[in-house]
Amino acid sequence: MSVEEITRALIAVRSGTPKAVDDLLPLVYDQLRAMAHRRSAPASDGRLDTTVLVHEAYLKLFDQSRLEWNDRRHFFAVAAMAMRQILVDESRRRLAQKRGGDRRRVELDSQIPSPDDQDTQIVALHEALSRLSQMDERLARIVELRFFAGLSVEEVAEAMGISERTVNREWRTARALLYRELAGEPNP
Repeated sequence: MSVEEITRALIAVRSGTPKAVDDLLPLVYDQLRAMAHRRSAPASDGRLDTTVLVHEAYLKLFDQSRLEWNDRRHFFAVAAMAMRQILVDESRRRLAQKRGGDRRRVELDSQIPSPDDQDTQIVALHEALSRLSQMDERLARIVELRFFAGLSVEEVAEAMGISERTVNREWRTARALLYRELAGEPNP
């Protein structure tokens, strides 16, 4: 679908045109699915699959009192934030269940398996990214679009209205800061 079609549909949604939300989904579904596919795991291990992540993000996007996307780029940036939050919430939920959730505590003699590393990593990355956004909002935005939305450098540059060279430079900086943060090293 063309950029203009998506932008027109987003304007129709924002202005409250009946059925505009229904008309928008077919226009953005493939790109949302591609974004979700980059971050989802197979559903067989209890994780959200691509389709569920897309649908959850879409519901989250339209479960707001005000729908004010400026354009297609803004819509997909907000979609990336929604997917990030869904993945973090799901990881936290699974980690809580693995820690006992609402079950009764029973002492076992056998070794208890450790929490799933991927869930722990997603939550740790989310927390480190939140701290990074306090230091530099743009660096955090680039990480969010690259990692959680799975956008290419070119797509991030387009979405943020900056050059690919700037995205590459700031992506390297953000990764270094996040690595230090996740490794427990102080950031300069």
